[in-house]
Amino acid sequence: MGIFEGLLFGFKSILGDPYNLLFCFAGTLIGTLVGVLPGLGPVGAMGILIPFTFHTTPLQSIVMLAGIYYGAMYGGSTTSILVRIPGEAASVITCIDGYQMALQGRAGPALGIAAIGSFIAGTIAILALTLVSVPLASAALRFGPPEYFSLVCAGLFTFAYVGQGSTHKALMMCLAGIILAYIGLDPVYGSPRFASGIPELYEGIGLVPVAMGLFGIAELLENAEKLVEQKRDIFSKVRNIWPTASDWMQAKWAILRGSVTGLCLGVLPGGGAVLSSFVSYSIEKKVSKTPERFGKGAIEGVAGPESANNSGAIGAMIPLLTLGIPPNVVMAVLFSAFLIHGVQPGPLLLANRPDVFWGILASLYIGNIMLLILNLPLIGMWVQILKIPYKLLFPILFILCLVGAYSVNHSTFDIYIMILFGIFGYILRKYDYEGAPFILGFVLAPLLEDNFRQSLLMSDGNFMIFLSRPISCAVLIFVFVLVLFSLFTFFKRRKEEYNQFKEKE
Repeated sequence: MGIFEGLLFGFKSILGDPYNLLFCFAGTLIGTLVGVLPGLGPVGAMGILIPFTFHTTPLQSIVMLAGIYYGAMYGGSTTSILVRIPGEAASVITCIDGYQMALQGRAGPALGIAAIGSFIAGTIAILALTLVSVPLASAALRFGPPEYFSLVCAGLFTFAYVGQGSTHKALMMCLAGIILAYIGLDPVYGSPRFASGIPELYEGIGLVPVAMGLFGIAELLENAEKLVEQKRDIFSKVRNIWPTASDWMQAKWAILRGSVTGLCLGVLPGGGAVLSSFVSYSIEKKVSKTPERFGKGAIEGVAGPESANNSGAIGAMIPLLTLGIPPNVVMAVLFSAFLIHGVQPGPLLLANRPDVFWGILASLYIGNIMLLILNLPLIGMWVQILKIPYKLLFPILFILCLVGAYSVNHSTFDIYIMILFGIFGYILRKYDYEGAPFILGFVLAPLLEDNFRQSLLMSDGNFMIFLSRPISCAVLIFVFVLVLFSLFTFFKRRKEEYNQFKEKE
């Protein structure tokens, strides 16, 4: 099946079934709402809603959960521009110039260029995903267990190195996630591991309560502590959302550069929407002939990052669908949703489940159009939703977390796990430890173990199999260089801190 025939098949799957179309719309709508309302984020929302998709088809579940992710990229710009509160992490950089435009009475054009730029960037990224997925999946069929083990190692180390925060803290969290994933029965011998004699742990710890705790409950606790006051003075200034011709001339190249930047960084482990938006803003400021305008309401400072975060969100699906390796925490949750529904993402997805593969690609085109419709005419509605008091919103979200955790296995033990990891995630944030590497290690641990064991079975226990195969060897050398560079940077920084301490004495 060629690309054109596959896309027609995918559009037939989505448009031919009203329920598939409904789930696509529901995902984009919920995603936009999640982006508009600060305090939850796409990971928490996906974690809460995974249990409610157990009785749906795999395509309906994945389409909705993916829609929540890229929908949140759209919606996050609304609060960033209007009240200088990012709806989610990828929209942090939009606060700088977007809010300044709103103060100047240009909130409408800022919201308009954010929505249109996001649509253009999303379309470019989806086209790239369509063209790249089939040949990349075909090439990945040549990979064996050693190559996959090396790729998973590279993904974890690269995520820790490229992501936000301290590299060594991220590696510690990855390791903690891997160890936690091994609680339960050994998949080969069936003997308990780290279960401490607790029967509920023999089946392992589920991703849903862990993710809901780390990203849902912890986020609610953190925001409740901050007691963020809603700013209402800017709401009345939203008018004339269509950018002027001058705005278009200033923003057009920023949109294209942001689209390419997001696509390239979205594929990388640790990249995704957040890094893409920051890098795009830096690029726009450097290439601008008037960099002094940035921070004072430059429309390029909105168009570039908003285009980049949407392009990065779609780009992150390339390694997930073709290699079966999630490059960031949101894709890790989506990866788990695939497995929950009995579908293995990766190079065999196209051969084994073409309905799911092409249906997802078609849903991205349709969802992108839906988001443009939701984000331009309905900006006034999102502004009204922003006025919901947080003291009413947070209890509702907390109850949804409780219901979602319980509905996975109808077990109160899962509720205890969710609350435990919610407190754990809240404490981690106090000490600048990120939950994303933990979840990524937790999700990739089974893939790491299975391919490691299979590789050693292939070589009769000879570890040289990882170095004797060219692709595996090259990837491991990359990991080794990355680790050395990370250690060099760490010790250099510690030496500088020590020298500064000595000089103060």
